[in-house]
Amino acid sequence: MTNQTALIVGAGSGLSASLARRAAGRGMDVHLAARNIDKLAGLADDTGATLHACDASDPAQVAALFAALDAGPGAPGLVVYNASYRTRGPFQDLDAEEVRKTLMVACYGGFLVGQEAAKRMIEAGEGTILFTGASASVKGYKQSAPFAMGKFGLRGLAQSMARELAPQNIHVAHFVIDGGIEQVDDPRKEARGNDGLLDPDAIADTYMHILDQPRSAWTWEVELRPWVETF
Repeated sequence: MTNQTALIVGAGSGLSASLARRAAGRGMDVHLAARNIDKLAGLADDTGATLHACDASDPAQVAALFAALDAGPGAPGLVVYNASYRTRGPFQDLDAEEVRKTLMVACYGGFLVGQEAAKRMIEAGEGTILFTGASASVKGYKQSAPFAMGKFGLRGLAQSMARELAPQNIHVAHFVIDGGIEQVDDPRKEARGNDGLLDPDAIADTYMHILDQPRSAWTWEVELRPWVETF
């Protein structure tokens, strides 16, 4: 990939932070987009990243995000969609507005970001688009129908895009993160045991491996889980 600008949408303190550090460590020009960018100030200082306020489920805001990049460093060569939202509860008690929000962020936002990225990558003749999924991408858990709906949809989006865009030299991949991602001072760590949670840095390393794949052997989907996770 010749374009060394990276955009991470839905950035936060976990996996996105690890991805930002990995990209910055490669000398990439890193851009982080989130609804609340105040929480990203420290990460921006660490990585030299540029921050962009953006609600990924809003078409106008996503278009403005990419327009800002067009006017600055140019279209990104790597785009990661890491935004997510969920609501849980007994099916009969689910709030319709919360379900709509889950679908808009988990799936529709992925479409908006993917479309804007694809337009530019088709013109450039190269690029990589990576989508972060979850256990719910392939398993619909009880009391978690909205999240499954959103993540199943995101996986379908990624698969369709991969089939259509690969012949145009655009690598699209989806990651099934099947397990809990370790956080700072994570209260789950003791109960899960040694390496019972996914290390966000280890996940980020796999994203970078997919980014580096020669196009003669591209992967469209990867599942990652701790060694103790059942599946």
